Amino acid sequence: MTIQSISRRSFLVGSGTAMVGVMLGGGGIASLAQAAEQAGTSAGFSPVAWVSISPDNTTLIYSPAAEMGQGTMTSIPAILADDMELDWSLVRVEQSPSVAKLFGNPKFGGGMVTGSSRTVVGYYEVMRLAGLQAKLALVNLAAQAWGVPATEVVAEKSVLKHAASNRQMTYGEAAAQAKGPVEAPAVDKSMLKPMSQFKIIGTDQPRVDLPAKSNGTAKFGIDFRMPGMVWASVLYTPVQGDKPEAVDDAAARAVKGVKDVVKLPFGVAVVADSFATARKARDLLKVTWTTSSPSRGYDSDVVLKDFVTKAENVGEAGDVWHAQGDAAAAVKGAARTIAATYTTEHVAQCTMEPMNCTARVDGDKIEVWVPSQSASIVVGTLAAVAGFKPENITVNLTLLGGGYGRRVEADYTIEAALLAKAMPGVPVHVIWTREDDFQRSRGRPLTAQHLVAALDDKGKLVGWHHRVVSEGIYARVNPKAYAGAGNKDAPVMEAADTIYDIPDQRIEHNLEKRGIDVSFWRAVGAGYTKFAIETVLDEVAQATNKDPLDLRLELTHKNPRAQAVLKEVAAMSGWGKPRTDGRALGLAFSDAWTTFIGMVVEVSMKEGRPHIHQIWAAVDCGHAISPRNIRSQVEGAAIFGISSMLYEKLVYKGGQAQQRNFNQYTLLRANQTPPIDVKVMPTDNPPGGMGEVGLPPVAPAVANAVFTLTGKRIRSLPFPVIT
Repeated sequence: MTIQSISRRSFLVGSGTAMVGVMLGGGGIASLAQAAEQAGTSAGFSPVAWVSISPDNTTLIYSPAAEMGQGTMTSIPAILADDMELDWSLVRVEQSPSVAKLFGNPKFGGGMVTGSSRTVVGYYEVMRLAGLQAKLALVNLAAQAWGVPATEVVAEKSVLKHAASNRQMTYGEAAAQAKGPVEAPAVDKSMLKPMSQFKIIGTDQPRVDLPAKSNGTAKFGIDFRMPGMVWASVLYTPVQGDKPEAVDDAAARAVKGVKDVVKLPFGVAVVADSFATARKARDLLKVTWTTSSPSRGYDSDVVLKDFVTKAENVGEAGDVWHAQGDAAAAVKGAARTIAATYTTEHVAQCTMEPMNCTARVDGDKIEVWVPSQSASIVVGTLAAVAGFKPENITVNLTLLGGGYGRRVEADYTIEAALLAKAMPGVPVHVIWTREDDFQRSRGRPLTAQHLVAALDDKGKLVGWHHRVVSEGIYARVNPKAYAGAGNKDAPVMEAADTIYDIPDQRIEHNLEKRGIDVSFWRAVGAGYTKFAIETVLDEVAQATNKDPLDLRLELTHKNPRAQAVLKEVAAMSGWGKPRTDGRALGLAFSDAWTTFIGMVVEVSMKEGRPHIHQIWAAVDCGHAISPRNIRSQVEGAAIFGISSMLYEKLVYKGGQAQQRNFNQYTLLRANQTPPIDVKVMPTDNPPGGMGEVGLPPVAPAVANAVFTLTGKRIRSLPFPVIT
């Protein structure tokens, strides 16, 4: 998707109403009345739908994306603030209304979705243009008030100045000059200021969400309260696809405080005056379940073996993800080939805040308060499952206690909607237990990968064949779009294609359908595709007597940005210098989400497991909105990656998750977290994704170091104990 061309008529300013500045996705420009109603008018002046300027010269900026700890509530407004020439100390930020027509992300087709490292990428140009439009509107108002050419008015830190007459007015004072809709000059990206003139972008602004999170006043979905609210806890079917057949609820109904027991398509809900009461009564239910679900035959250990067989059957064609040249011929004619098979287990998202949703029905309308990554998917889900018209669904996004892809889908909103529909006018708050969360997990896909690297007689890498076997994500969530894209499952195959200069390549996906829903996870496909790619490259380096760094520099000779981060991280870590005390370095590189990162780890072995002493990373994401937050994102993603690399494994038997809580599902502990040194290397390029970038290179870098120490290759996630 691209931003629609902006005509002079599509830019409107007015007093007391929110007007449309930059429109996204399909459809035309909304009417002023519709825009004001949908955006939620304020008492301020709104030159574009994204902002409202108060007489006291403070500016409200709407943040359209879900804030789940990644800092988007600061970074997105900061982009607009820079081109609007705002004084950041006079800015306040609020979650935008869930109106996709005004606030949707072009990278998600105009939908309000947060994920896949597309937030800054998708909104960057939108917010810059909106900020420029807002500034020009204020410049014109000041110029008209002073009777001077607009070209003589300068905007700086929420103040407009005319040097020749030594006059100035604040943005708040300029807003008061508006007497109705005003036509402003059209804008396009050629008018945006260069990187050298950034004042806010590239600086470390304080995170706007942190004060409330630090003092305990922040409101997450689980904190939501309103008068007359009731709570619900659901006893879910133990196997996906089965249904409640017979329900004995006598004991549950006898619990004081229980309001009702409701049979749902996928479970039985108890509604009560508190969550504790609802959960207590839920555990007294006696339910007979159907046993016809095909998921009952799902055993992840057995399935993984099947996937390995299919991955290694290179004669079986798969859906092509990327192809250039003739990989088959290159492999057949190679002087030498290196082949390896990799496996990855299911892993869960393990968000700190369990899934929850509050819903209230009023006639044919429903309003929900939910910690979701996607208001648009909530609307689509409730329309499809609960029968509400999309225009009658209001979604209020709260803060999220972690998302990691789990909150992209909206299955956890369905029971709240169905229960609220059964109890009109009563707000119903549904909360999952941690056991519910594991039982209903839609984790990262189980995968098998087979790679073949072809070398010519001079040791040059000339061919590459990479096969991935897994269940699908897009293939399940949106089969029509999946088919329309040529059977390309983007999250599953993420980062399987690289910038490495290999003449003949074929990368393919073999889709399997085994009855267990898999879904988004932090870095999804890149977490395992880069693991396989980067460890095979080290095997190539060993086979050709090349330093792993030199091989990567050779393969990225056409990309100076990639070379820069590789050279920088090598310098940071002292690559090539001898290590002592049984330690070794490992290197990996990732170009996922159009961001370049080089990572080096220092590792020793302890009781068959790698012990990580230090991580160094150099990252080029183009225009770096907030370097400090970028460093935090790399650190957080790297820690996420270490945890899944060392411990995490969600096992299914008979269609049921065998891990039910954290006593059975191990996560990395704080005292196991290594120091992480991150250098941000801004370049004059559009920003790339950032929230997941630090995860893909961790596992391969550690595996490569482990080989140096032990002589053994690791080909599975999580890592086995080395004996």
